[in-house]
Amino acid sequence: MIERAVTYPVELLDGLASVASSSLLRIAGAFREVLEPVVAHSALVIFTEDCTGRPRKKAGDPAIVEGVTIAELDAVRQRTPRGPVTTALADAGPHADRPTSAVIAGAERPIAAWLAETGALLVLTDPQGPIDDRLVGALWEVVAAGIRQQVATAAPDYLRDSRAASSERAGAIAELTDAHATTLESILAVTRSRQTSPEDARAAVTEIASAAMVELRAVSDRDRQLAEEPVARAFARLREDLRPLARFGGPEVQFIEPPVDGRALPGEVAHAGRAIVRGTVLALVEQSSVGRVRVQWDCDGSNLLIGIRDDGPGELTVDTPSVQQLGARVAALRGSLDVQATPGWGSELHVTLPLDPPPATQTRADSAAALTEREWSVAELAAGGARNRAIAETLTISENTVKFHIANVLRKLGVASRVELAAALAASR
Repeated sequence: MIERAVTYPVELLDGLASVASSSLLRIAGAFREVLEPVVAHSALVIFTEDCTGRPRKKAGDPAIVEGVTIAELDAVRQRTPRGPVTTALADAGPHADRPTSAVIAGAERPIAAWLAETGALLVLTDPQGPIDDRLVGALWEVVAAGIRQQVATAAPDYLRDSRAASSERAGAIAELTDAHATTLESILAVTRSRQTSPEDARAAVTEIASAAMVELRAVSDRDRQLAEEPVARAFARLREDLRPLARFGGPEVQFIEPPVDGRALPGEVAHAGRAIVRGTVLALVEQSSVGRVRVQWDCDGSNLLIGIRDDGPGELTVDTPSVQQLGARVAALRGSLDVQATPGWGSELHVTLPLDPPPATQTRADSAAALTEREWSVAELAAGGARNRAIAETLTISENTVKFHIANVLRKLGVASRVELAAALAASR
């Protein structure tokens, strides 16, 4: 075990506190700063299904963080045991029974990997020197739990960013699938023709193309699994979330099951729906004499419909502070919230969350939410007046990479100059 990992416990705890307070967009960079003194590495990558919009969190070498794919990370996760590193595993040697190399960003690289109890994966590429498995594993368990908690609270900023990213990724994967499928289908059509090459060559190419199509479809299906959650499963997770309320003497919570064959929910809508119900139930039980709360989910094909009713004093309004917080989450997904209360009979809340993102026309705030972490860093420096060379030196990337990111930022924000960029960033905050 390395001594420096235990020489600075206060610094490690301070760093961990900084990671816990970081936004989901910044958490990879913050965690990398904490781990760098413990184990040197070229890049840190997080892969978590909790974050449906951005399942990958990345920091470090641009060649790695810009090229790593979900399929590569999924392959690493399947080879990594879940849960904290035990004493027996640590005594068996570094990374016992876990992958020490993998294809990351298209190349075989040395790695160290940990899979938290939440199912979130941490990968360090090109790790240097001995590694304190138990220490890094314990830190990762805390960070992974924090990621899940942040997603569970469904802050409006996260919901906006997640929806923008989900829409962007869904469009990209659809285009990729169609393009490759068309190409491969054309190859199959040509090679099956009697007028093409000899039969053995045709058979070989057909086999290669068929295998490529299967792999491509698998990537598309995996992306869909990350981006969507069946409505029945989402509702079952909600019941588990609210189980402690009844266990510790709270009001009776009745659940009206949604249709089992309803349309799958986009991940950010499922997360938001659960957070809204949890927040609403807590707001209702804060009132006096609430003995029963009824929760109902439904889906009309275009919207998630949430109904929550209690038998309390009927005092809630849209101006109640706890209801205002719920309204911010609903508004982040362009939904609607209606509150009806009858004194002496109870309160009822109706929430409608659209399943599909808004049309292509976006506000600048929406466009800014679609920027990647690296694009944000470049954009903020450029808006502050930094030139390309200064940005490259600050972020340890090449000037060509800076130009690439600035072009993407200008395109996403719909602006033509750095002056307009500065105004757009100011308007999005």
